[in-house]
Amino acid sequence: MGLRFRRTARVVVCSAAFLAGVFPQALAAQSGSTPVAPAAVPHAAQAPANPQQAYTLPPDKLAKAIAISRIRNILDITGSVWGVVFVGLLLATRAFAGLEKWVEGVSGRRWVQGVIFFAAYLIIGALADLPLDWIGEHYERSYGISVQGWGGWLGDVGKTLGLTLAIGVPILLLFNWIVRRWPRRYWLGVWVVTLPILALLTFVEPLVVPLFFKQEPLAKNHAALVAKLETVVVRTGIDIPPDRMYLLKARAKYTGINAFVAGMGATKRLVIWDTATDQLPDDEVLFVFGHESGHYVLHHIPKGFALSAVGLFFVYWACAAFAAWLVRRFGACWGLTELRQADPGSSSQPSVKAPQLSSRTGFVVLLFSISIASFLLEPVRSAVSRHFEHQADVYGQEAIHGIVADPQKTAVAAFSALGESWLEDPNPNPIIEFWLNSHPSVQHRANFALHYDPWANGGHGEFFKK
Repeated sequence: MGLRFRRTARVVVCSAAFLAGVFPQALAAQSGSTPVAPAAVPHAAQAPANPQQAYTLPPDKLAKAIAISRIRNILDITGSVWGVVFVGLLLATRAFAGLEKWVEGVSGRRWVQGVIFFAAYLIIGALADLPLDWIGEHYERSYGISVQGWGGWLGDVGKTLGLTLAIGVPILLLFNWIVRRWPRRYWLGVWVVTLPILALLTFVEPLVVPLFFKQEPLAKNHAALVAKLETVVVRTGIDIPPDRMYLLKARAKYTGINAFVAGMGATKRLVIWDTATDQLPDDEVLFVFGHESGHYVLHHIPKGFALSAVGLFFVYWACAAFAAWLVRRFGACWGLTELRQADPGSSSQPSVKAPQLSSRTGFVVLLFSISIASFLLEPVRSAVSRHFEHQADVYGQEAIHGIVADPQKTAVAAFSALGESWLEDPNPNPIIEFWLNSHPSVQHRANFALHYDPWANGGHGEFFKK
């Protein structure tokens, strides 16, 4: 997906669930495929002179790709670290404790206090991220990738914040109530309700897209392309009829292209950006569709949920223990509310006091511990996602075998177009790729596609036997 739109969707989901950063991004089962301008497509489709370098860029674009890739990496790493440090600073300066005391004076109703507190928490976080988001958008505009005006960009930021508040505040209220209701085993209760919430967010994700982009049925102006996509549908068996294929009007915001399959059940659909239909040859669109179909046919969403369910169980358990230690060690310094605890066998008012995770500031400590876990688990999440994406690459190339003239050249052209359109570095830093990248590098994907020919000498593919 496009850089800004990926960030928008991630912010909505992560902020809403506050924990989405600790499960594989493969749950979304989305990958971007972006082409270059028409004049550059022949360059992308040609096999390179060096067989080990399937994705290359001309010198001028190579310099830009290296420069903006460094900027993106710096912003990604800085953003991840800043998110943890910022919350830690607000805890250390007792800002959250002060906020909790203030909301208690605003209303005597606990749920009203919670709404105000958690809305402020999410707004403060969004404001803290805004400078980095602005810098990122500035450079995307400078390199010609984003073309929307600043007014439109701020409008998207406002919509994202509105969604975050509408979804995130109720979820945080629910989780905080669970912590108060079951103080000893709250992490288990949170784990139980997390899974249906994540399923619901995956279901409604496609319904959020029209808030940021206009859409129309793909068949309205691209009936011939829909007919070609139907040949891939028949081959893969994926249940996406023509009335669930949409054209997304993206050219007013981005120069790159994208196509993705999103949602599940009644919301499952194919969405193609208009920049893709304008610039990308139909054969490459078929490959992109085959890749996206692979996520569903190979059950990446349920597999992602299963991995998340197991992983979150242990993550919540560990974070609960870590948060309890943080409260014991720093609770007094951070100004956590001290609630009286009953002495065993005593019917009188107890005198024992201890900082509590069930207070709102204490709950922020729990969120703080989860944000640390999310940062540390980033390589695991990225590795799982890269594995799923590689499987989908293989599936997509096999899905178009017999439908397009040369699946290898088609896949290489699509990946090269992806890199050139979004100015991806042909030689990315391996440490960055290991830690942050949810997809294999364009170079790795193009190299694999160039040499993947299981049909040679009468062989067959991994997922298709014909």
